[in-house]
Amino acid sequence: MLDTVLIALALAMDCFAVSVVCGMVIRRMEGRTVLSTAFLFGFFQALMPLLGWVLTNSFYRYLEAVDHWIAFGLLAFIGFRMAVDSFREEEEKSINPHSLKTRIILAIATSIDALAVGISYACTGYDSIGKLALPLVTIGIVSSLMSVFGFWLGVKTGDSVVKKLRPELVGGIILIGIGVKILLEHLGVI
Repeated sequence: MLDTVLIALALAMDCFAVSVVCGMVIRRMEGRTVLSTAFLFGFFQALMPLLGWVLTNSFYRYLEAVDHWIAFGLLAFIGFRMAVDSFREEEEKSINPHSLKTRIILAIATSIDALAVGISYACTGYDSIGKLALPLVTIGIVSSLMSVFGFWLGVKTGDSVVKKLRPELVGGIILIGIGVKILLEHLGVI
């Protein structure tokens, strides 16, 4: 369960960071905008691992011998990319959080990494929808809550918080750690 929560938190870091920016743009907590954005972020964060799992599960018998390496590689790659991106300067972008189209695009963009997590789930023993339900629901709820928190933080404190916390760096380190743990378990080290 701890791994599920940590993965959910790591995936939610992009939602959190984007929500802080959205909060800075709208400068007040607008219930409809905040809640619909949080719902979309949570929905797509839960949907993408399901899609990755479905696609991979179809081909799992061909991947079984190297599944732990695939899971490690994907999580380490995503984690490394998130960590490196946390040190890049944010480009000034004009986003309109009031636009449904913008919210959907942001939700999809922040959830692409979650597709790879679904692939890693298929490679680490999640062989049924029943086993996958709890992680997907957890990912969706955590992403939604972190989005609401991000909006609030963006409204209250602005971008100085994101620069200090570097949520993408924290999320990246968590994903790399989980990838290493999966690899070491399959190699019999732990």
